[in-house]
Amino acid sequence: MTAASSTLRNVIGLDDRLPRLTDATLIMIDFQNTYRRGVMAVDGAEQALAAGSRLLGAARESGRPVVHVVNDGGPGTPYDIRAEIGAISDSVAPLPGEPVVIKRFPNAFHDTDLEPTLRELGAGQELVLAGFMTHMCVSYTAQGAFNLGYTPTVVAEATATRSLPSPLGDTVPAAALQAAALTTIADLFGVVAATVDDLVR
Repeated sequence: MTAASSTLRNVIGLDDRLPRLTDATLIMIDFQNTYRRGVMAVDGAEQALAAGSRLLGAARESGRPVVHVVNDGGPGTPYDIRAEIGAISDSVAPLPGEPVVIKRFPNAFHDTDLEPTLRELGAGQELVLAGFMTHMCVSYTAQGAFNLGYTPTVVAEATATRSLPSPLGDTVPAAALQAAALTTIADLFGVVAATVDDLVR
């Protein structure tokens, strides 16, 4: 077996230490019913949602800022935020005063008010990301955060994705795509925490 090479983060000297949740702002990405059933259902959605709920509870308990992000695909789509299918799941629903950012692209910073919202909240450099889907909106939001000078950390157990057809003719299982997405993030854009408990210490 070929030995793994160094990550880009290590090559350029970026810090791989995990932050404390008490020093970060939590961004909950697309925890919508969209991904729990139907055409966009992801593997491990309920487990990731339960982990997301624990993460959210810990952030609230410690008084940390929380921002919810939802994808709006418009009426009649699986991402219709005006319908139950596109709503944020009840167990992680926003409390009064917690901002909700609406996006239409995978990168939650693109053409949204996420960055101004973070400034208004007095968010520092450390961001903790969780949500759906790992290979898409979580990954691209981590990249967007990195490009803007933030230090994102993705909580692996609070993310999930789905199996997809490969352009090479086979199927990429959800577990393989999950691992590839998290590995891509950890190569450069951010740090990956395996569990919620890794940040609550």
